[in-house]
Amino acid sequence: MTLKDDEIEGILERTVTKQGTSAKADVPRRYLGRRVYVIITKSKGEVRDEE
Repeated sequence: MTLKDDEIEGILERTVTKQGTSAKADVPRRYLGRRVYVIITKSKGEVRDEE
C-alpha cells in the first residue's frame, strides 16, 4: 500500500478502549464516512487524546 502526501489529511494517535464485547478508537465526528487505516503497534500504554 502506498499513500501520497496529498491523500492524507492527518494522523491521529489514540488508545483503543473497551466498548461492550468489542473495542473502539475514538476519532473526531468530522471524519464520519471517511476511509481510515488502523495500524496496531506492539507496544501497550496510555496515549493522551489531543485534538
